[in-house]
Amino acid sequence: MGRGRQKAKATKQAREIKYYTPNTDLSALERELAAARGENPASDTAEDQDQDDWYEDTDED
Repeated sequence: MGRGRQKAKATKQAREIKYYTPNTDLSALERELAAARGENPASDTAEDQDQDDWYEDTDED
């Protein structure tokens, strides 16, 4: 008889975990994404420059 109560409790806990939605701080997320966008163009430019140098080196051979 004890198994039914254990199973019901486990089912309840699983359901709580499955449908748990924490409060999301959207303003913090927006700040984080804005900061990430600010860093990406600089790193992409450096990578593009490295690739351009590599292609120039291979063309000389």
